Amino acid sequence: MTSAIRLSGVSRHYGAVKAVDNIDLDIAEGEFFAMLGPSGSGKTTTLRLIAGFERPTVGEIQIYGEVAQGIPPYKRPVNTVFQDYALFPHLNVRDNVAYGLMVAGVAKYARHKSADDALEMVALGAYGNRSPSELSGGQRQRVALARALVNKPKALLLDEPLGALDLKLREQMQEELKALQRSLGITFVFVTHDQGEALSMADRVAVFNEGRIVQIGTPEDIYYRPESPFVADFVGSSNVLPPRFVAPFIGQQVYGSLRPEAVYLADQGHPAQVTSVSFLGTATRVSITVGDVAMTMLLPKGAAIPKAGDTVQVNWDDADLHLMAAP
Repeated sequence: MTSAIRLSGVSRHYGAVKAVDNIDLDIAEGEFFAMLGPSGSGKTTTLRLIAGFERPTVGEIQIYGEVAQGIPPYKRPVNTVFQDYALFPHLNVRDNVAYGLMVAGVAKYARHKSADDALEMVALGAYGNRSPSELSGGQRQRVALARALVNKPKALLLDEPLGALDLKLREQMQEELKALQRSLGITFVFVTHDQGEALSMADRVAVFNEGRIVQIGTPEDIYYRPESPFVADFVGSSNVLPPRFVAPFIGQQVYGSLRPEAVYLADQGHPAQVTSVSFLGTATRVSITVGDVAMTMLLPKGAAIPKAGDTVQVNWDDADLHLMAAP
């Protein structure tokens, strides 16, 4: 595996605040890599460190084998796409895309040809003469992508680029981004707080919390095999079961993770009290208490749905109870 981006013992401190705290990270060439975490977890600061907009307090960053410290952002083989698009309102779409090439001194014909090629990549080939104000949010996001790609970076850094879009358009752009990354074959590093985005697009995911990386793995690893209660709860809202609940089943004082879709109604099982029922379209979320532990289950379309206040029997397969270390 050839490394595109490697962070070794990297920290970024602001006085007593440890925004990034001693992280190690190795992103492979051609990988779609997601950095996932809540606000303030350090993921965006890490992206800015890679881009060169921030300097590490300690540690080393390598980009394609070269130490990045001391190299300004514009000389690094990466480009960044921001959530707010940052398009120039007084320039048309083609000139927005070609702006970086113009600053670099590329002749007008050559930079416009490159800009048109980049717009074709994002399905906006006929939009070069339009103003940004004439575009939809999704189209403006594509222009920002084209502007980042026109310089042919080795890695594309994306800082929550879909956060301003509505749900349907965001889902469409997720598919388009993944298809674009596959066709280009370049490294994408994608920052998001949206678990669905990270799981649906990334080859691997790094979960951040309080300035540290708490788990790295494939989407399947992160979802089905969380290493801590934080990861289990943050990614997919698992039922995080305390040791006192888990111990009778396995004889160990450890935490358990049980995904809501793994819990089902049964003729024989554990007595549970239904506290609320929420229709979600493709499934129904049922909140229950088993003993004194609150849990959630997702019942598929067509299943019998209990009512709030009902007493039911629930169960799960032993293989679906994932064991974790203490937080």
